[in-house]
Amino acid sequence: MRAIELFGEIDDRHRLRAQVPEVFPTGSVRVIVLMPEEDEAGLAWAGSVSAEWSAELSDPNQDIYTLNDGQPVDAPR
Repeated sequence: MRAIELFGEIDDRHRLRAQVPEVFPTGSVRVIVLMPEEDEAGLAWAGSVSAEWSAELSDPNQDIYTLNDGQPVDAPR
């Protein structure tokens, strides 16, 4: 078997998308997916969470606290 390295993306519908050189013949291929390391995966996770929660986070009905609520961390007790 011959191996080449391609870069692709997995979309929000969990489909893999990659571009191969036109010199390759059409037909079945074997795909090996390499996931990002922990550091990179953490960034991907944060991006996914912000995309999923963007509607909720931008909803003004979710703003239930103000700057006048609570006490500063270094306030006297």
